[in-house]
Amino acid sequence: MNSNLEKLTQKQINLLQAEEGTSTKQSILYAKDNVSISDVTSSESGTIRDKWGNEIEFLFSCIALSVGLGNVWRFPFIALANGGGAFVIPYVIVLLLIGRPVYYMEVILGQFSSRGCVKAFGMVPLMKGIAYGQVYSTAVATTYYASIMALTIKYLISSFADILPWTYCRPEWGAQCIATSEAVPQTTNETLSKHVSSAELFFTKSVLREADSLEEGLGWPSWDLVFCLMAAWTLIAIILIKGIRSSGKASYFLALFPYVVMFVLLWRALTLPGALDGIVYFLKPQWDQLLNPQVWYNAITQMFFSLAICFGTLVMYASFNNFRKNVYRDVIIITSVDSVTSILAGCIIFGILGNLAYETNTSDISKVVKGGAGLAFISYPEAIAKFKHLPQVFAVLFFLMLLVLGMGSNVGMASCVITVIKDRFTFLSHWMLAIAMAVVGFVCGLVYMTPGGQFILNLVDFFGCSFIALFLAIAELMTIAWIYGVKRLCQDIEFMLGVKTGLYWRICWALITPGLMFAVLVYTLITLEPLTYNGVGYPVSVYNVAWILWAIGVAQLPLWAIHAIYKQRGSSFMEKFQNSLKPCRNWGPADPKLYQEYLVFRNNLPEADALPREHPPSLWSRFCNNIFH
Repeated sequence: MNSNLEKLTQKQINLLQAEEGTSTKQSILYAKDNVSISDVTSSESGTIRDKWGNEIEFLFSCIALSVGLGNVWRFPFIALANGGGAFVIPYVIVLLLIGRPVYYMEVILGQFSSRGCVKAFGMVPLMKGIAYGQVYSTAVATTYYASIMALTIKYLISSFADILPWTYCRPEWGAQCIATSEAVPQTTNETLSKHVSSAELFFTKSVLREADSLEEGLGWPSWDLVFCLMAAWTLIAIILIKGIRSSGKASYFLALFPYVVMFVLLWRALTLPGALDGIVYFLKPQWDQLLNPQVWYNAITQMFFSLAICFGTLVMYASFNNFRKNVYRDVIIITSVDSVTSILAGCIIFGILGNLAYETNTSDISKVVKGGAGLAFISYPEAIAKFKHLPQVFAVLFFLMLLVLGMGSNVGMASCVITVIKDRFTFLSHWMLAIAMAVVGFVCGLVYMTPGGQFILNLVDFFGCSFIALFLAIAELMTIAWIYGVKRLCQDIEFMLGVKTGLYWRICWALITPGLMFAVLVYTLITLEPLTYNGVGYPVSVYNVAWILWAIGVAQLPLWAIHAIYKQRGSSFMEKFQNSLKPCRNWGPADPKLYQEYLVFRNNLPEADALPREHPPSLWSRFCNNIFH
């Protein structure tokens, strides 16, 4: 017998020998999974896969991936616009019903299979296009994420100047400019329409050289930003040069350093006059907002993208774990840390913006608030300029924190893309792939360094990343929960971790999570309107390119489904199709010894259906069996 079967019982070996050579070649071991004897004996002998240096590296790498720029500038204003402190209630509920269940599911999938996100879909070959679409979306996201890092590097370098360059007006900006270092009278609608702060003009005129629209094209890249983009990708390549052996070591700094800066900034914020008013403004509940469906929609989308679920990166990171690692504890820690960090960042941001309102004699804090990129590169630098002591030090700390947060997320996304290529072309060395990724990312990122770059970034973020991810996330959840099956997933968890999966996880995976995500998709489609940037629309040709960008990602699902059906064994299309819905021949733990143990474990499981064959189970029985076993 093949050496892969050494640990099977003698009875099982006799059964296999009896089956060998028959026309069906069906293994008694895998009769319930439709895997042939040739399948059983062909478990991935595969190449030796890298592992984390120790268990803490996985934890820190996931924290560095999930805790990113969205926690610092997106969450505070999403919360403020959707009920302030009351927004925390739907946010926590969504964490429990979507964020944590999906996070746990993806980590389990990666650790169980020890494969990247594409090969992990060997559980259902028909749906492998989901993973390819996610990798495509992740690759697109790395390009604009690096461009934000380039802006951060630009500001970081500028923070070392004797006088912060966004604190004073330049002659070319005209009389509309008000220097942030000067006191501003009580704000009125008239003054708002006539005057612009030097911080905003520095960002739009000096750094971005921002165009009014795309009617005259993108323009040429700013060379100072090009060099900053090159520096960003160089840092990413250095961290990735040795795979997880280098990125795992870097995770200690990438995960911990931002918290050092956050607590320094929190201490500074709490000592500023007006800071408490800003924090109260941020956390003050608006209970009537809890009945607004838009609030729940924003809570779901914020949680979804904050945790980086359904992008393939978590599956990739978990694939480097030891097979028996207790990831349940890590999932609870990571998802909790991510949510607490968002609230902490909100207190810091609005504490300092409260001080800015105090310094500018503005009673309404919303008047000094600019969301999105405006928070990081306009409102916050403007607030730092008001510091009476060592504004340069706090500017350096803030932008260094932003750079590290962006680095942690981008390293994870780039690693996902590299791992997929490495799994397919094992002869390629990791350092070559890291350099190639950096070069391609740099070239693609040049478009964001042009005067029209922020227009393109806005489109790419939605059509090339968020909108694609939403479609594919629903497909992933339905694939794992109802094609592969919650029941089998729980059996895999029991084999790997030796624990039974609770009812909470099973109901979330099967019903609540995919149901809520589908509701988000429907709401998005109903409320979808043409995108604008700063109130300016896009030329039709540019908008059409954006839809093509989206179509390429979503089209991966049907294209790879056709490929999977074509590759299956069978004499008819229907037989090929049915086989493509079953796990591939070597599905299971990648380690040969564990794979043998898994086969024995599967063989010893009770039969799925208690009813006799002449009375096949009803749809309701199958439904209940999948969820409640």
